[in-house]
This record gives sequence, structure tokens and C-alpha cells, in this order.
Amino acid sequence: MSQFEKATVIQKANVFFDGKCVSHTVYTENGEKKSVGVILPGVQLTFNTSTPETMDCVSGRCRAQLPGATEFKEFGPGEAFSVKAGEAFVIEAVDGPYHYVCHFS
Repeated sequence: MSQFEKATVIQKANVFFDGKCVSHTVYTENGEKKSVGVILPGVQLTFNTSTPETMDCVSGRCRAQLPGATEFKEFGPGEAFSVKAGEAFVIEAVDGPYHYVCHFS
């Protein structure tokens, strides 16, 4: 999907890690919450989840260390990973900005 139809976008950006990750919250017509954002390369960022999250790669590449893993795994366009509520994951953009859609459930 390249766009959200009939969605509400929150104008104020979510800015994390001194601007290394910036996103906007989106609510779909049926009430689903998502965020659309970009992670800039150069640093590893640790995110803690309060709800289950699925990260879909729109463009760019990332490396993520998922809960319980000792190794990082790389994800590119069309690929996704999921994290349960109450867990943390480490992510970094590889070779340029990582554009994503995060689905909350």
C-alpha cells in the first residue's frame, strides 16, 4: 500500500533521539493507529513498546536486534518485523534514511 485512504494525520511530529527519528501519527478510517516516519543513519536507537508493533519498511534498509536475539537482522523494502508489547528493540538505518510505517495493535 503506497497511501492511506480517508486517514487522519496528527500535524505535530513525534521527534525522538534528538531528531534521529521523526514520525507522524496516522489514524485510519476504521480507527487503527499507525505512525509514518524516518530514521536517520548513524546511531542505534532503542525503542520500548507499550503495545504490539509491526515495522514495515517502505524504503531504505535497517538493522534490528529483536527481543531475545543476540544478532542484528537486516530488513529492506517490503519486509517487516514485529515486537510484542512490553519489549524493546534496537534499530539503526543502514546506508541512508530508513522510511517505515509502524502498525500498533
